[in-house]
Order: sequence, then C-alpha cells, then structure tokens
Amino acid sequence: MPRAIWSGAISFGLVNVPVKLYSAVSRQTVRFHQLDDKDHVRIQQKRINPQTGDEVAYENIVKGYEIAPERYVVVTPEELDSLDPEKTRTIDIEDFVDLEQIDPIYYDHPYYLVPGAGADKAYALLRDSMEEAGKVAIARVVIRSKESLVAIRPTGDLLTMSTMLFHDEVVDRDRLDEGPGEDIKTTDRELKMAEQLIESLSGDFDPEKYRDTYRERVLEMIERKAQGEEIAVQPAAEEPARVPDLMAALEASISAVKERDDGDPDGDGKKPRGDRKKPAARKRPAKSANGSGRSASGAKKSGGTSRAAKAKPRAKTKK
Repeated sequence: MPRAIWSGAISFGLVNVPVKLYSAVSRQTVRFHQLDDKDHVRIQQKRINPQTGDEVAYENIVKGYEIAPERYVVVTPEELDSLDPEKTRTIDIEDFVDLEQIDPIYYDHPYYLVPGAGADKAYALLRDSMEEAGKVAIARVVIRSKESLVAIRPTGDLLTMSTMLFHDEVVDRDRLDEGPGEDIKTTDRELKMAEQLIESLSGDFDPEKYRDTYRERVLEMIERKAQGEEIAVQPAAEEPARVPDLMAALEASISAVKERDDGDPDGDGKKPRGDRKKPAARKRPAKSANGSGRSASGAKKSGGTSRAAKAKPRAKTKK
C-alpha cells in the first residue's frame, strides 16, 4: 500500500485545506548491483577522506556549498529550515491559470493530493470550483527542504499536483546551436500527405497500450541467463538510411499503415477472421445507471469530466 510522503494544507486566501501527498508514480526500472568480476561478490562503496584515508561515518557528513576551489560554506539542515518555516507545511496558491497556458516542458514529477482528517468538505469545494472554472492552481511548497513550484488540477475525484521547473531551469531554445532552417517551406501536397499519415495513425489514448518493451527484454534475458542459457550478443543496429524523396517516404508510410490495419485490425497481433476488414471500434468505459461516469462505489473515474484535465496544453512557439 502506498504511504503518504508529506502532510500539510493547501492555502488560498484565508482558506486552509488539510491534505496528504502521495507519489503518483512507481518507477519500474531494472536495478543492477556492482560486483567484482573475479568472484561476483558485491562491492562496497565507502566514504573516504582523501587527505587522511579514513572512512567517514554517515553521521559525520555535512553539506557544503563550494564558493571557490576547495573552499566551502557549511550549511546545516536546521539553517535551511529556518529560512521560511511557515511554508514547510503549506501549499500556497499564488495564481489560477488555464491549463493550455502551461507548456508541458515545465512539468516534473506528479503526485496525488488526498483530503486530510476532517477536510473532505473543503477539499471537495476547492476541487469542484476549480473544475467548474477550468483552472489550474500554481503554488509553492517546501518538500524535503526544497521549495518547489507546483501545478494543482482536478482529475476526477482527486486533486493532482505536479512539481514544475522554474523558468531559469528550462534551456532557452534560442541557445541551441542547431535548429530547422528558416527558409524551409512545405508544399500543400506534402502537408496533405503528412496530415493523411497522421490521421491514419490517430486514435484514443490508451495508456495500457504502451509498455516498456526494453525492460521486458532485459528481464527475459536475465531469466534465461539464470537458467544457464548462453546469450548471443547481437550486432549493433545499422543507422537508418536517409530518404531523399520526402513524398515517397510519406506514401510508403501510409501504405504500410494500411497494410498493418488490414492484417491486424484489432491491434492484437492476430490476423482477421472471415471478412472482418475494418478495425473494431475502441471500447469506452461504460457509464453507470445515472450516467455520471462514477463507478459502483461512487468514485468518479480519474481523468473523467474535468475540463482542466480534458484541455490539451498548447506549447508556445516563437515566430
């Protein structure tokens, strides 16, 4: 069961809404340990003072900021906490904005916010009023001694919170050495072909459709090696050849999509049976008897009716 990693209150105006914070992601990564190649014993990493050669205990390690080569200012956790203690347990809303005004490049890590003890009414009021207004709250919060800018939005019955990058943490695209040529122009025919290809690949977003196939292959390989199988090392993949004719590439791509859909209309890796040629309609979540989109338990499904959740963010482009 997930555990709350932080508790505090959302503050807007003179209203405080007690909340608990849960991480919204659980990273599924394959972790490897470092071993000695001679006997495959796991090695240890020690914190060594390079001047004395002695190992330094964890409780004797402090934080230091380098102000010049080999010159540090030591800062204690208590000194960091004393800078703004009133913010350590509050999420202070500064603005309400439209979701489409936020470039997704600013988003960092997602969290769930759930109501604290006795806060159901205030929580529901904030959630529903934001949903009706179609707004996202921009706030500040201190988590683990670090102040973060966050975006809070309603998604179904819950409020979700995403930490955001500050403006000076995002690399300005004008600082890139490379980019598309300013004199490049596309023809109407090329645009129509590209739009046709996009349309042929368009569909509803189903997060369960996408899997980390690389992680699956790594785990499969580990299982085979654990059973004593010798793994043949595959040669490096060749770089894809450049296609000199853009129109030919578009036409070939559209044809490939049509062949794929004709051979596997359901996208399940199986060939059609009989005269089934058209792709099957995508299944949508069934509504309850009251048509509210709530489940039998009365909980609205995540990402359901929230206008803020439905709005698609539009990245700003420079002319």
